[in-house]
Amino acid sequence: MKHRVLTLLFAAVCFQAIRVEAGVPDRTPLRAEGSIDAMGGAFSIAAYGEDRARLETAIAEALDEARRLNEELSNYLPSSEWSRMNRLAGQGPVAISKELFDLLAACVEYSRASDGAFDISVGPLMKVWGFYKGTGHLPHRAEVSAAMEQVGWRNIELDAAKSTVRFRKPGVNLDPGGIGKGYAVDRMADILKRDGIKSALISAASSSIYAIGAPPGEQGWKIAIKNPKDSSRPAATVWLKDESMSTSGNYEKFFYAEGKMYSHIMDPRTGYPATGMLSTSVITPKCIDSEAWAKPYYILGREWTAKHKKKDFRVFFCEDRMDTPCAWLQ
Repeated sequence: MKHRVLTLLFAAVCFQAIRVEAGVPDRTPLRAEGSIDAMGGAFSIAAYGEDRARLETAIAEALDEARRLNEELSNYLPSSEWSRMNRLAGQGPVAISKELFDLLAACVEYSRASDGAFDISVGPLMKVWGFYKGTGHLPHRAEVSAAMEQVGWRNIELDAAKSTVRFRKPGVNLDPGGIGKGYAVDRMADILKRDGIKSALISAASSSIYAIGAPPGEQGWKIAIKNPKDSSRPAATVWLKDESMSTSGNYEKFFYAEGKMYSHIMDPRTGYPATGMLSTSVITPKCIDSEAWAKPYYILGREWTAKHKKKDFRVFFCEDRMDTPCAWLQ
């Protein structure tokens, strides 16, 4: 195997390699865990099964996939395909892999469906607000206006016949931060399922997760939703089974300036951090959807979300209002 897992722990509940009672081998589930750092956070897996070798191999392969995608989709690594696209697509059409083309096509569709609240072209805004490789700072209005000249998902031109991407104006810079982790988690889940794993939890920086099956004896994987209004207790608890959840919160990355808090959740339509919400959690069948929609629902709010979300999506809002408790969208 080209890469090895940085951390791979293996434990068992009342473990015995093979035990025979009345002629029947012990089927007590074993638990395995592994993690790596990728895409600016920790990717971790906890899985259960009856075969130690299968668990170990499946986790290693899934974490290798997270590492591969980090190397291809990063806008921090100059050698990545994503960085190469950002450097060249403003000059003309750039041939890209089918994987990247399909991901960009999905991003364009998310932008269209969210009235532009989801937009991977926010790269110039993230830089001017200091959130690219930094913790943020307050820019001048003129800087924001200049950055907005380079922002807009309609500047992304895709040619399916030639598998190319072109930016309609120079200076466009795409940011994978709102989609990369969710896409990676889905790919990791596919690998685990292919390897026969029927119970596992995948987490990307604790903000995007996917649950395969359930732990032994449980109805699902128990997940606590952080309470931005009261850190002493969770805002809600959910049981996930064969579904994903992603959360966007203003507490993830922020700074204070002139007595006001500014978060990294950017409204690409205005050029300024979104306000009115503390956090939004979205539960969907696929993690790419939960991550992609967490920010538009955060930005557009309860009323818009109630009118436009898919029926099988569940959304939990913590609004920035003292008189409104955190609650599920009905």
